[in-house]
Amino acid sequence: MKTIKDKQGKTIITYIEGDGIGPEVMSAARKIIDETNAKISWEPCVAGKKVFEQGNQSGVPQETIDSIKKNGVVFKGPLETPVGFGQNSANVTLRKLFETYANIRPVRELPSVITPFSGRNIDLVIVRENVEDLYAGIEYMQTPGVAESLKLITRKGCEKIVRLAFEFAISEGRKKVHCATKANIMKLSEGLLKKTFESVASRYPEIEAKHIIIDNCAHQLVRFPEEFDVIVTTNMNGDILSDLTSGLIGGLGFAPSANIGKEAAMFEAVHGSAPDIAGKNIVNPTAVILAGVMMLRHIGELEAADQIQQSILFTLEQGIYTSDVNKTNAVSTTEFTKAVINNLGKKPKGWVDRETKQMRMPEIKNEIAFVKAQTRRCLGFDIFLESGSNAAEIGSMLKEMTKDSALTLKMISNRGTKVYPDMGAYTDCIDHWRCRFVAKDPSSNVQSDDITELTKSLSSKFEWMHIEKLWEFDGERSFSLSQGED
Repeated sequence: MKTIKDKQGKTIITYIEGDGIGPEVMSAARKIIDETNAKISWEPCVAGKKVFEQGNQSGVPQETIDSIKKNGVVFKGPLETPVGFGQNSANVTLRKLFETYANIRPVRELPSVITPFSGRNIDLVIVRENVEDLYAGIEYMQTPGVAESLKLITRKGCEKIVRLAFEFAISEGRKKVHCATKANIMKLSEGLLKKTFESVASRYPEIEAKHIIIDNCAHQLVRFPEEFDVIVTTNMNGDILSDLTSGLIGGLGFAPSANIGKEAAMFEAVHGSAPDIAGKNIVNPTAVILAGVMMLRHIGELEAADQIQQSILFTLEQGIYTSDVNKTNAVSTTEFTKAVINNLGKKPKGWVDRETKQMRMPEIKNEIAFVKAQTRRCLGFDIFLESGSNAAEIGSMLKEMTKDSALTLKMISNRGTKVYPDMGAYTDCIDHWRCRFVAKDPSSNVQSDDITELTKSLSSKFEWMHIEKLWEFDGERSFSLSQGED
């Protein structure tokens, strides 16, 4: 991965102060890094709230995009994400623009930070896929009362994140990788990650590979967190688990992260902008400082990284805390920062450094990932209709409309449960119906013209909003069944 140096041989870092508490925590981290004399040149840029307020819907101006493209390394504060209205998350925009497909969030028990899990030797890492899944943000209001969010999982995305998880484990001398999914329910989307994990794991025989259901993973993390080493998972699941695991060791104030891609790497705290405490000089800057440590290691400033980490640990060991850790004798953000600076060069007792080496990035080909099936056959299609009629009425109308079609109505479902033909079950129906049509001849391959013709006919009676073909790839059904459907 590229880095750019100035005329003095310093690595140029795109520096984004952020929103809310961002200026406070970023200032603290920058002062500490500068005290180490690390060879860094800061290039200030903006993103987030101020940019949204200027009318930029992405929250990221072109000047910032150009800076990141040039430098390849970003150190950023938390950005405010709009809730419930039009703009996109600036954080997600940055991750998508630069395909920082891997989010790495280390979690390790810290000295003198007392939690219910103290003494359990927690030392694990969440490796989260960072650009796909529900967080791709592909959403629609299908009817005035029904919202849809598309969960897109790709084979290429799964392979990249799984390979990086194994490579990261090797770089830190770790012995075990868990893949956490909900493949028992979402057999195709989450199942694709599970299937890819099992395939890739065979290339890393020195690493123990285990699959675990995501809810059981959350359960086990609060029972036996010391049993985990590296956990790789999908985007939203990883977002949730990483917040859970940070709670095991003291909270989001101690949770750094790295967003890694082929062309750029971004380093930030896990926590948000916390506008309610902004400007009060009480926020814990440790997470951002530790993100700075990750950044320094990434660019090869290993001595400065070790020096800062040792100082942070020594400071905590001395019982110097901000109020989120202990309200008794709490210090301010600036006082904590000064303590860390004063403790540079000091080492904590009883801390065992993990021997690390530079992570080998998976090779990524810049080409369209076209996964080819040996055989494919279209068995029919689903069409989503809006109607205030009941299932029996809709079914009767659709049966009549397919008399002369190559397709026939197989079933109608409502919120995933089959309601036609009637199963005798109680379903609280809404005005959003999935109608499944299949070929009258089960051995035939349904043609697009057949689907188009039937859809045109349906349009005369119903408002429709979505169509999905029912594929069979390599002889395997490649779509889910509704509850109650055979």
